[in-house]
Amino acid sequence: MDEMDIDFGVKDIFERMKAGEPIRKDDPEYSLFQQAVANTIRLSAVMNASGDIDQVRERLSEIIGTNIDASTTIFPPFYTNLGRLISLGKNVFINHACSFLDMGGITIEDNVMIGPRVNLTSETHPLDPGDRETVIPKPVIIRRNAWIGAAATILPGVTIGENAVVAAGAVVSRDVPANTIVAGIPAKVVKTI
Repeated sequence: MDEMDIDFGVKDIFERMKAGEPIRKDDPEYSLFQQAVANTIRLSAVMNASGDIDQVRERLSEIIGTNIDASTTIFPPFYTNLGRLISLGKNVFINHACSFLDMGGITIEDNVMIGPRVNLTSETHPLDPGDRETVIPKPVIIRRNAWIGAAATILPGVTIGENAVVAAGAVVSRDVPANTIVAGIPAKVVKTI
């Protein structure tokens, strides 16, 4: 095969997820996704059985495919369906029982605090019942110094601004401006910092 025969524009299923392309169960590479999920489930079981914070960080580094900075702390249990589309900054704190569905990508910048039982969901489905098994990836981004309160849910496609605070139990369906506090269902700005 010479250079003329190579299609340099071809993306694998994970690159297409990160690019926000819908993924269907009949995708020719869907089995690669299923294999990655099975591996993440296996590694997550080992990670969540550990009582050592350094080992938790090491196992999560394996899951996401890059080394997590030693200043970042994750308390188990921690749940993710894929893992490889998670990016964690420095000095991040993730409390117990958080769930990151990362098919659309989850980026957490430096100095972010995430309370217990927080859900970050970067994937959704079409409303059409005939196409509902399709996954639509939409990235979640948490900017520097943000604080996500206990049991908050961040929905697909949302960016939490720098220094913002999401109150406990909030459901965030829209971008949160920097230096604000949001609360409620759906979350609304209640204060400027």
